Amino acid sequence: MPATNSVRDQAAQAAADFGAAADAVDTAAAALFGINRTDLRILGLVFEAGTMAAGPLAAAAALSPAATSTAIQRLVAAGHLSRGVDEHDRRRAVVALTPSATTLLNQVYGPLARAGMRELTRYSADELAVIVDFLRRGIRLQLAQADRIRGLTPSLGLTHDGGGTGDSVSGRGRGTRGQGRELRRPAGRGGPGRAGGGV
Repeated sequence: MPATNSVRDQAAQAAADFGAAADAVDTAAAALFGINRTDLRILGLVFEAGTMAAGPLAAAAALSPAATSTAIQRLVAAGHLSRGVDEHDRRRAVVALTPSATTLLNQVYGPLARAGMRELTRYSADELAVIVDFLRRGIRLQLAQADRIRGLTPSLGLTHDGGGTGDSVSGRGRGTRGQGRELRRPAGRGGPGRAGGGV
C-alpha cells in the first residue's frame, strides 16, 4: 500500500507540475503580446472559432458582457483583434484575430504543439487511452471546481478584479487557457481545454 500511495502521490505532483509548466508558457506568451492572461484567453478562443460575436465570447471566457467589451476594446487598440460583420448575418458584429496576432500565436504555440505530438509517439495505443481518460477526468474535475469556486463569497480583505483587466483575485492568478487548431496542445489542461502545445 505505501508503494501504491507513493506512485499516486508522484502522479498527483506530476499533474500539478504540468499545469504549472503550462501556465508558465501562457504567462510568457501574454508578456510577448503585451497583454494579461484573460486577454490571451480571449485571443485563443477567437483563434479557435475564426470569428466570434461578443455574447458567445463572453460565455466561452466566463466573463461578464461588460468585461468582455472592455477586453475587446483593449485588444483592438493593441492591434490583436479587428472588428467586422458576420458573413452569414450582416447585422451581427464579430471580432477576428489580425494577421499579425495569428502569426505570433503560431510562432508561440505551433512549435510547442509539434513537440508535444512527438512526445506522444513514445506511448502505445493502450497507454494513450489511459492518458486520454486521465486528462478527460481531470478536465471535468477542474471545470466542476471552477464552478464551485465561482459560487464562493470572497473573504474580507480580498478584492475581485471582476472587470476582466487582470487574471483573478487582485489581478493575479491562472486566468488563460486555450488556443486551437494548429495550436491545440496534444494534452493539456482542460482549462477550458488548454491550447498551445505540450504533452
